[in-house]
Amino acid sequence: MRRAGVFVAATALVLAGTAGAQSPHGAEAPAGHRHAPGDDGDAHRRVDAYLKEFDAVVADGRGFGLAFAADQHGYPGPLHVLELKDRLQLTPEQETRMRALFETMLGEARPRAARLAAAEARLRRLFAAGVADDAAVRAAVADTEAARADLRLAHLAAHLRARDVLTEAQRRTYHHLRWGTAGQP
Repeated sequence: MRRAGVFVAATALVLAGTAGAQSPHGAEAPAGHRHAPGDDGDAHRRVDAYLKEFDAVVADGRGFGLAFAADQHGYPGPLHVLELKDRLQLTPEQETRMRALFETMLGEARPRAARLAAAEARLRRLFAAGVADDAAVRAAVADTEAARADLRLAHLAAHLRARDVLTEAQRRTYHHLRWGTAGQP
């Protein structure tokens, strides 16, 4: 599942792809926030769609790239291990342990995802209500990022635990299957 990679890459392309154009007001816009001539907001709608997908996937307890740092460097995720169980030749005991890790991760991630969603909603409401000021925004951002960190830690911890369930050969096979390289980086 490389959906998170698609999200990150697409978002980067959307944002980078608009560089170099002028703002609708004729002035040069700041780097990274320029729109192509004739862009009617399509780039923003695409990013909004990706963010909605992120919210939906994360609310379900899945990571959507929150643990890429681990997965890319030899720390497999329990869901992906289970998806590849036959190719990894998991033993029944490994599969049982991996399922338990996955269920534990979901149990930890879902309430943390709800906290993140609520914090993001509070931040948006500040602006929507027209009451955003420096102090309120700083507090809302701090709450949002603390929630994001807490959620990310749940996913990274699952990757740490999952790694210990697999043999070195299984970890190498996993990395090859997920990232197309022999061995770990």
